[in-house]
Amino acid sequence: MNNFTFYSPTYFAFGKDTENDAGTYVKRFGGTKVLLHYGGGSVVRSGLLYRVKTSLEKEEIPYVMLGGVQPNPRSGLVYEGIELCKKEGVDFVLAVGGGSTIDSAKAIAAGALYKGDFWDYFCGKRIDRALPVGTILTIAAAGSEGSPDTVITNENGMFKRGASGDAIRPKFSILNPALTQTLSPYQTACGITDIMAHLYERYLTNTRDVEVTDRLLEALLLTMVHEGPRVIENPNNYEARANIMWAGMMGHNNSCGVGRTQDWNSHNIEHELSALYDCAHGAGLAVTMPAVFTYVMKHNVMRFAQVAVRVWGCQMDFEHPEVTAQAGIEAFRNFLISIGMPKNFEELGAKEEDIPKLVDMLCDGDGRPGFIRGFVDLDKEDCTNIYKLML
Repeated sequence: MNNFTFYSPTYFAFGKDTENDAGTYVKRFGGTKVLLHYGGGSVVRSGLLYRVKTSLEKEEIPYVMLGGVQPNPRSGLVYEGIELCKKEGVDFVLAVGGGSTIDSAKAIAAGALYKGDFWDYFCGKRIDRALPVGTILTIAAAGSEGSPDTVITNENGMFKRGASGDAIRPKFSILNPALTQTLSPYQTACGITDIMAHLYERYLTNTRDVEVTDRLLEALLLTMVHEGPRVIENPNNYEARANIMWAGMMGHNNSCGVGRTQDWNSHNIEHELSALYDCAHGAGLAVTMPAVFTYVMKHNVMRFAQVAVRVWGCQMDFEHPEVTAQAGIEAFRNFLISIGMPKNFEELGAKEEDIPKLVDMLCDGDGRPGFIRGFVDLDKEDCTNIYKLML
């Protein structure tokens, strides 16, 4: 196990009707004027936004509003939010929505205290100062409600990149599983896939003797395998949604990723798909992960065989462990298909003729050095071969 530090200051309020206390939490964490950031239709139609505004008004906390967040959040709205915060003297950003809204809120919070271009943070600069952020989560997926990370698409070139820093870990996050009951089966399945991706990205490590975090990751994967089909079958299953929501937070606040190297190549490869085609991130990951895993499996066959046995119930073939490893990848792929996820480029809406463009953006775009680093370092030829496995 490697040396590590772990900092997770977020205060979590979990359960039914907890969104009605949003104003109390904003006041507790020092907010005196709020940017209320959200997407659009669903939070308005459901009455959630009204309840949040009522809670702020009850605590006599003024606010300004900025809606319009899209899936795969865009840089243009971030710039708009930064200017609004500066103009209005905002000192707290409250995100009401899913991972896209939270990521946009984090980027705004960082940019509001930065004299340069906020995109500097997405080119490698660590975020060390930001306005405080709170979240009210409406979809279990991204894990952004407990993480130090944000992902934004730059509309100048359509680069989808990430930034990180403990300064953007939310001060509080409100998690009411009932708010996710109105999601479509497809949205729910995309969230399940994203959560499982966060777990696999940490599971694929080159660090030895990390049994405790291996077991934590396996337990969370098993939870998703158990609860995923239950919530697809019955969207109103509050208990299943509760377990998925908490698993999503645990999967990405990094408590199960400490002391070990991590991968993130599947995310990087998928980011080019959702940037170019504007597909759902979870759907893109469903197509990407089995291809990546198949391509890099030989780097550490026993790691893939271990998860195949412990999570997917495969029989260990000691003479041919690669058979077990591949069986685990296929079991994962079949699980994703069973909950309604796409299995190839065609179902995702991607095109074979775009592969050279995808690879160039992935490996060379926005100043990258011609390859991506992870569990296995992948150059342009590797990435081309991986995209072809998705056809």
